[in-house]
Amino acid sequence: MIICIVGPTGVGKTRLSIELAKKFDGIIINADACQIYKELNIGTAKIKEEEKENIPHYLLDIKNANEDYSVTDYQKDSRLLLEKYKDRNIIIVGGTGLYINASLFDYRFSALNNQDYSEYSLEKLQEMVKEIDSNLKIDLNNRRRLENYLKRVNKEVVEPKLLYDVKFIGLTTDRKLLYEKINNRVDKMFQEGLLEEVKSLIKKYPNSRILNSAIGYKELIKYFNKEISLEEAKEEVKKNSRKYAKRQYTWFNNKMPVTWFLTDYDNFDNTVKEVITYLNK
Repeated sequence: MIICIVGPTGVGKTRLSIELAKKFDGIIINADACQIYKELNIGTAKIKEEEKENIPHYLLDIKNANEDYSVTDYQKDSRLLLEKYKDRNIIIVGGTGLYINASLFDYRFSALNNQDYSEYSLEKLQEMVKEIDSNLKIDLNNRRRLENYLKRVNKEVVEPKLLYDVKFIGLTTDRKLLYEKINNRVDKMFQEGLLEEVKSLIKKYPNSRILNSAIGYKELIKYFNKEISLEEAKEEVKKNSRKYAKRQYTWFNNKMPVTWFLTDYDNFDNTVKEVITYLNK
């Protein structure tokens, strides 16, 4: 059985993945683009070692922050794991919809040309992409995705049928409550040392693409570059996280056959039981 847990940031996906892995003796495959990278821990809300409860986790902490890792890399790596562990219960969990689609659907990518866009500003890349397709559904703040889009010889992406027998589980909650949870989680990240984490990473990897594009990191880089105050950086992290959650809802609703469940923050066991009942039908 393949179970895919989706939903916006801060809704309880990681916690549910652990409970389902314990219940169904499964393995977990990460589908969060930022959690691919080692040392990006606090800002990505990455699961801690003691929280894994000895459950095997894959595609987590596999790259350094100065290494590139594309959605095509994820497609290849995740499908190898799906084949290798096809006799096991597999839980895919994460909020990067493009990774999930590329892995589980017949999602094909055109070849890339060798054009170098590293000298272009983010604003210039955004302008170039909009000139090609002003209605393109792409994260305009993700430099790597903008560059890859511009490099594609053929701009068409084919994403027809689902390749595997998958049960898509979505966690959701009231939008106002979710935004409150996101704001509180960002405050907690700063309390846990996010500022120190980012400072250490940009010193170690000054030209890292992921650090300059990931929420929670790019805003603090602006702070360290004295472009904004620390308070402004915190507010930007919260704002960008809320916007990202909204985009995630749109993606999952439009791209996947998701069955949604309300997150019971007061008693998460209720949510777990409801999901397990559904899966056992």
